[in-house]
Amino acid sequence: MESVIDILESKFGAKRDEKAKWDACVVVPKEYLHNAVEFLKNDPSMQFDMLLDLAGIDYLTYPNHEGPRFAVSYAFKCVKKPGSRVRLKVLVSEADLKVPTITDLYASANWLEREVYDQYGIVFEGHPDLRRILNHVEFVGHPLRKDYPAQKRQWLSTTDFLIPELEKRLEDKGYKVIQRSKEIMPVEEEYLEGSIRE
Repeated sequence: MESVIDILESKFGAKRDEKAKWDACVVVPKEYLHNAVEFLKNDPSMQFDMLLDLAGIDYLTYPNHEGPRFAVSYAFKCVKKPGSRVRLKVLVSEADLKVPTITDLYASANWLEREVYDQYGIVFEGHPDLRRILNHVEFVGHPLRKDYPAQKRQWLSTTDFLIPELEKRLEDKGYKVIQRSKEIMPVEEEYLEGSIRE
């Protein structure tokens, strides 16, 4: 029986990542990423139904690294087959910081892709709501890049209201959210018309 790695190599031109220390890992060409992930999730012989993690990598200061500066790493698990895990990696050059989204396959990729975009500047094409998730909306740059100055400070002129997703969920449940100015408000009962406990 072929291993998952062998199948990904033959179907999608993936290459074994010989430097990977733990899970089996392959580097998939960017143009085949979405198809490879869809295959891992939906093919009856695979059934990698859980996205464990999705993370950005900046190789700028890695010793002896050759190739594109950035990568996105994906970790998947097959719940029905204990111990079945696989990692995919896609390399991303500074000249083309675009990768296809996998949010249509794994809803849990939504905020993970937003985090990688926010921290590294990698754009996930087709993402339904690609915007900053951890840093202020006025923040300039991507702080997990190896060349971002760690001591850099930025003046931000407005308060970043960080809970639009919470407001939408409350409105979807029938609560009317009182609109405020861009001042920071604690989420308390007085913030809502009606009680959260009802």
